Amino acid sequence: MSCAARFACGALRHALHRARRSGTRSIGWGRLVTALRAEGVFKVFGRRPNEAVRRLRDGASREDVAGLGTAAVIDTTFEVTPGEIFVVMGLSGSGKSTLIRMLNGLVRPTAGSIILGEHDLAKVSAAELRDIRRKRVSMVFQHFALLPHRSVLDNAAFPLEISGVDKAERRRRAAEALGMVGLDGWEDSLPSQLSGGMRQRVGLARALAADTDVLLMDEAFSALDPLIRSEMQEQLLELQQTLGKTIIFITHDLNEAMHLGDRIAMMRDGRIVQIGTSEQILTEPADEYVATFVADVDRTRVLTAGSVMVRPKAVVFAAAGPHVALRQMRDEQVSAAYVVDRNRKLLGVVRDQDISAAVRLGPVALVDLTRDEVSAVSTDALLAELFAPAAETPLPVPVIDARGRLVGVIPRVTLLDAMTPTTAEVAVVDPATDPSDAYPIAVGPDLDTELDDLRLTTTGDPR
Repeated sequence: MSCAARFACGALRHALHRARRSGTRSIGWGRLVTALRAEGVFKVFGRRPNEAVRRLRDGASREDVAGLGTAAVIDTTFEVTPGEIFVVMGLSGSGKSTLIRMLNGLVRPTAGSIILGEHDLAKVSAAELRDIRRKRVSMVFQHFALLPHRSVLDNAAFPLEISGVDKAERRRRAAEALGMVGLDGWEDSLPSQLSGGMRQRVGLARALAADTDVLLMDEAFSALDPLIRSEMQEQLLELQQTLGKTIIFITHDLNEAMHLGDRIAMMRDGRIVQIGTSEQILTEPADEYVATFVADVDRTRVLTAGSVMVRPKAVVFAAAGPHVALRQMRDEQVSAAYVVDRNRKLLGVVRDQDISAAVRLGPVALVDLTRDEVSAVSTDALLAELFAPAAETPLPVPVIDARGRLVGVIPRVTLLDAMTPTTAEVAVVDPATDPSDAYPIAVGPDLDTELDDLRLTTTGDPR
């Protein structure tokens, strides 16, 4: 299979992976309208909550105000964008469950604002809050809370019944939601006839049938055994690809958080200590607490090729000729070079021994000596997917952007180094005085400039 064909297959696989993970959520955060926003939210349970909030704002700790009340959530601010899976992660007692209950009005904040659309949930009336719960926000709990005497279909339709939707319409919507979660044919069964995973699917279908803008999930999969839990996670991601809901997901499981979340908010003692993508939290922990938390995470399932790639040592245009390629390899003290076309798309690799043998026999085009022995990967390929191509050849694995252009490479030593947990930045290249040499994110533009310079010196073609 040619290098281009291999890349096409890889690109398709990674596009499907991205679609499964992100659905409609690939637009940059800054360009999206906010679906839900929390601003300076506090929740204190106790006799003197307002005084506790005042002292907390002045710098007091959770323990300092213990005599005034229990500070469950302290000065929390964040935004959630439409179609995003926003995961709130923390240990027991960190305040995450109290926070999610404030997001649908089950608990009123002591101070601060929670903005959902045009409503501040801290200020709406009881009637407005009931309407918001019916039409704007639905919730999936850890415990299924199914009515044992009602059928699966009637359980899924129950919120619609409470909202006054007529029987035919609510049964239609409930049946459609049950089909989404794989429970076709179980509509007339009772909850006692279902497994734990199936019961949780009914709970999810109940939330989907309500067709609200925001879906809150509080430890929704925590009560399931590991295999069923994994299946439910995958089903949620598949549903998200189709539905594009705004989901706020609460969990104490970091692997679950990193698998599901577009962004993760890490909570400790009532405060959010860091918000970021899985990769940001893993490679740039805000403090020692976060670093310790992520120390045992499988980094190969989080880090991507684009985050650890380094600059290729020898890159040559196909039109440059074998002598130019051989000179570059000797200058860089390597035995192979990556060959690209005039659009910088990877064609393959050429080896010094092949060039040396061929030029003795007469003129030869560099492209005729190029091999497609190296499998390219896309920038968003997970490190776990790089082991197979890295095992195929001793050469560094080439990394290609969405247009098939060579933007970096990943040597085996870099792949191994990136897997090492550390509280500092992952060292994947030798120290360099120029930051663009040390940080993979700068590889693409810098490589483009170098290739332009090389084109001018070898072909005279500025394009």
